[in-house]
This record gives sequence, C-alpha cells and structure tokens, in this order.
Amino acid sequence: MTVNMTKGQAISLQKNDGGSLTAVRMGLGWQAAPRRGLFGSRTREIDLDASAVLFADKQPVDVVFFRHLVSDDGSVRHTGDNLVGGVGQGGDDEAILVDLSRVPVHIDQIVFTVNSFTGQTFQEVQNAFCRLVDETNGQELARYTLAGGGQYTAQIMAKVHRSGPGWTMTAIGNPANGRTFQDLMPAILPVL
Repeated sequence: MTVNMTKGQAISLQKNDGGSLTAVRMGLGWQAAPRRGLFGSRTREIDLDASAVLFADKQPVDVVFFRHLVSDDGSVRHTGDNLVGGVGQGGDDEAILVDLSRVPVHIDQIVFTVNSFTGQTFQEVQNAFCRLVDETNGQELARYTLAGGGQYTAQIMAKVHRSGPGWTMTAIGNPANGRTFQDLMPAILPVL
C-alpha cells in the first residue's frame, strides 16, 4: 500500500512483518509543462537530475549523481541520466538504488535532491514526483508529489535516515536554486 506523503511527513521503513527493508529505489519522474506560444502549445525538453548525498554526522562523505553513478562503498547506485524526462504515466525517469543493508554504519542520512541542470525553473515542469519502492518486490511504499511550479531550479525532495535499528523516510519538498548538488549544499544542511 502506497503512502502519499506530504511535506515534512516521515514514515518508517519497517516491513509489515516487523522486518526491515534491505533495498529501496528512489524514483524520480517529471514531464515538461506545455507552454503557450504564438502557434499553440508546445513543450521543451527538461533535464532534471537526481542526486543522493550521503552524510555522516551532518558531514557530506559521498554523492551519487549522473557523473558518479556508484557510491565509493557500492551501496548506492544511480541508474543513469535522463536528459528529457516524461517517460510518462508515472514511470521513473531517473532512479537511485540503495542497498540499506550495505550502507556503512557511519552513514546516518541520505538526502535525495533534484535539480535542473539546464537552468529551467519548476514552472516549466509538471507531474514531478519522487517515490520509494521496495526493490525486493517492486512494491511502491511512498510517493511525494511536487505541487505547483515556482521560480526555483531545484528541490530537496526527501531523505532516508537511521532510526534505531532501521531507517525512516522523510518528505522534505524544500525549493532551492542550483544546477548541481554542490550548489544545493546550503539548502540541504538545515534539513539534516
């Protein structure tokens, strides 16, 4: 059963049987919003990029994004860059796989961001979402839908963080500006 998350909401990543999830996929999807022009509506390709920043005690220690597809320890993997989005009908345009059982013990938070590498604002994006999927069975666990556009070029979408022996996902949904994850660090640090 999928939980449709709201900004700031947190859910435990414990399975119904009391066990913990071992592998999850954070999927990102989007479409270009149609724009009205002199000759009718049209869309423009939008290049959004998903990133995962790994933190240990509020310090960034690794990042997974389109130029570094696998974390140094191998526990987090990006499936590849999508330059246009809109594979349609709720499918993931980009995905980051996290093997929670392999994440080193000193990593306590993984923050997922999305940014417009080409600089378009979110006013030009529609149907943007991130979702968390149990990678062992393909079941969607949670979905956070980006509501409304805006004059920003990035979003701090969500984080997974250690909570006792397991993990918790928190929907963040904070707008930011920047073309890369490095540009977003000042916006990420307050949500740790």
